Amino acid sequence: MLRILHSLPRTHKLLLLPVATMVTVLGAQKLITTYQDLNRPHTSLESVLVPLPSDSAPGVPSLRQERTPVAEAIDRASRAIDATRDHIPLSDLATTELVYLDMITSAEASMATDAESEAQLDDGALHMAVVLGTLTSGMLNIDDPTPVDIAEATSYEDYGIDLFDDISFLELELAVDEPFVPKWKTHLVESGETFALLAQNELGLGYSEVVALLEDLPDPRIFTHWQAGHSFDYQLDEDGRLLSLRMMKNVRDGVLLEREEEHFAVTTIERQGEAVQRLYAGSISGSFARSAQATGLTSSNVTELTRLLEKKLDFRRDSRRGDRFQVLVESDMIDGRTLDSRVLAVHYDGERMDLTLVRNASDNNFYTPEGSSLDPAFARYPFEGNYRLSSGFNPRRKHPVTGRISPHNGTDFAMPVGTPIVAPANGRVERVGNHHAAGRYIEVRHDNGYRTRYLHLSRPLVSQGERVEMGERIALSGNTGRSTGPHLHYEVIVNNTPVNAMTVDLPENTSLSGDTLIAFQRHAEPMLAALNSGETGTINVANYRRQQSDD
Repeated sequence: MLRILHSLPRTHKLLLLPVATMVTVLGAQKLITTYQDLNRPHTSLESVLVPLPSDSAPGVPSLRQERTPVAEAIDRASRAIDATRDHIPLSDLATTELVYLDMITSAEASMATDAESEAQLDDGALHMAVVLGTLTSGMLNIDDPTPVDIAEATSYEDYGIDLFDDISFLELELAVDEPFVPKWKTHLVESGETFALLAQNELGLGYSEVVALLEDLPDPRIFTHWQAGHSFDYQLDEDGRLLSLRMMKNVRDGVLLEREEEHFAVTTIERQGEAVQRLYAGSISGSFARSAQATGLTSSNVTELTRLLEKKLDFRRDSRRGDRFQVLVESDMIDGRTLDSRVLAVHYDGERMDLTLVRNASDNNFYTPEGSSLDPAFARYPFEGNYRLSSGFNPRRKHPVTGRISPHNGTDFAMPVGTPIVAPANGRVERVGNHHAAGRYIEVRHDNGYRTRYLHLSRPLVSQGERVEMGERIALSGNTGRSTGPHLHYEVIVNNTPVNAMTVDLPENTSLSGDTLIAFQRHAEPMLAALNSGETGTINVANYRRQQSDD
């Protein structure tokens, strides 16, 4: 039988592996010889002489015989290339069993060379051997009730490869390739580290790519002005090149870079926090600022409250020990941190002042429950705080040396160089300049037609044509030009005529009315209810809104 295997083309050897199994294990040669004699006339089975090796076992092979590890290995190899069955992954093969295929070579070497062994099987015997080998290898499911044509249970295709001359491929690690999945990594910026060098050394970017990336950023300073301790997250592709990068300027704002072919798409990150409200309550014991801080309010909250209440309340004259106050504050909660804390409402219940204020969501200004504003349309002073009036408005003032009339068309306030100057009302900057006598100066035309001038400045903070809002910083005071000391010269001009800024009638404060007032009062109801509840600590203003609707 092994002589048959030896005589066949190499491309058919794997097909007849089950036959080789029967030769060495099951003694199939005897069965095939018996089949040949059945086709000879007047020959009985008992009289047939079957040449076998001396150590061969008698008997016909059983389809249910227990299979050896070699048979199992050949079984898997046969099923792996059989085109009539489903594909079997090479990872199912066990290389430690397939190494025993060398027994085919040794079996060929030990075959007798007598004339009987060189006899060729006819086509019927050959086909029978293939069929029986196929059955014993388990390549056909004989329990399947579906009729199967046994003759079609194999393949005689020429695979075009010498499977038995070189089986080194079976020694390779057989594993299924998994798709590449980029992972996020975090880099902590070290002292002296620059993004340009880091991008080239660690992120696989070229110098030109780094330059183009920085040019595409809306604010490149996030990378060019970073500091030690900053961090960013990034992903690399299979080749170690930057795939995406995410860096936060703060807890709320950041930028995301994502590769798109040869450039990076830039997306701005704006994280929205969960709004959390908290009610604080306390009483005056000493200064208002210290009393407010004692309730747990932040320094920024206290500063905001002080500036707000000072528009109606003189703390030095009007506040009394025991005066009570409630403050409703809202913050954004992001990753367990509170950000952008802001005052929503305040109630000051004092001996000389009873005042309640609520922030209006539509314009971010504070109003009384009746809709009256504390902010006048035109502020009396263009600065915050109290500074000494060093020289008042005097159109008949005489020069101290010449004795001639030298009008003083403004009001001078003695203040340190660098004191912030703010716009007393909304308007537009008409002029920013420098004069040998007035020094650096600014002129603003306001929406109501008034104009204001600011002289002897150390530094303007706005440009000509720029729009300014009431309370916005526009300059820093100084001592430039002809000046006897650091101060601000402030002028108010009405109908092209200088007027006394300290006595002129200024536009009255604005108040809400009509639909705007109705909308504000609906918005203020739950906050007023929260102020009056006395429930200090974290609260939910929305609950008070539902209570109002239920009532």
